[in-house]
Amino acid sequence: MDIPRKLGILIYTAVPAIVGGGIVYHFFGSFVQVIIFECLLLLATLGLIRN
Repeated sequence: MDIPRKLGILIYTAVPAIVGGGIVYHFFGSFVQVIIFECLLLLATLGLIRN
């Protein structure tokens, strides 16, 4: 996988990180769940990039 494609994947996952983090905070009202959500999203992104 070339560098521009990896950067595109990172940009594509930045939107769910920002919007999804706000939605998770709205429903749970705590940053602990937001951090967990962000870590799961980061692991999924790293899994996609490593291929």
